[in-house]
Amino acid sequence: MKVIASSIRKGNVIEQDGKLYVVLFAENIHPGKGTPVSQVEMRRISDGVKISERFKTTDQVERATIEDRNFNYLYEDADGYHFMNNETYDQIQVSKDIIGSSAPYLQENMTVKLSMHDMNPVAIQMPVRATLEVVETEPVTKGQTASSSYKPAILSNGVRTNVPPHIGVGTRIVVTTEDGAYVERAKD
Repeated sequence: MKVIASSIRKGNVIEQDGKLYVVLFAENIHPGKGTPVSQVEMRRISDGVKISERFKTTDQVERATIEDRNFNYLYEDADGYHFMNNETYDQIQVSKDIIGSSAPYLQENMTVKLSMHDMNPVAIQMPVRATLEVVETEPVTKGQTASSSYKPAILSNGVRTNVPPHIGVGTRIVVTTEDGAYVERAKD
């Protein structure tokens, strides 16, 4: 199905020259003079090669027919990541390059959306937030109440992030899966 280039978003799968590409980053640029353009970074699904394209925002782009399905994350091994279909209980294996930077945020029994093309997984959509535990950070400093000051911390998945001064080791926090930014203290 043809769509205009300005409607392309991260995670979309587009077809170009008979090959499928998953969109890693899409940005619409509107310069003061000249034609607005869409800058798109994509990864070729067949071999993992990354390319960067620039389309006029009104250009027609072929969007591949993709079916999004919910899967539960099971485990990781040397072959890749294993997921189970919630309705049919079929298991599927997804390669490391499809998971990409989302890998540290995968947790057992987490429900994710896998984009399927001809029964092959081509892209993953993670939940927006994940709850993790702080395993290493500086001790809580008394009297440090400036709301804009953050301190570095390492989470249970190995990712580094910045947390407010009142967060200590062992505290469970909610972070965004896109960039690992602190959102709030976990309610559980």
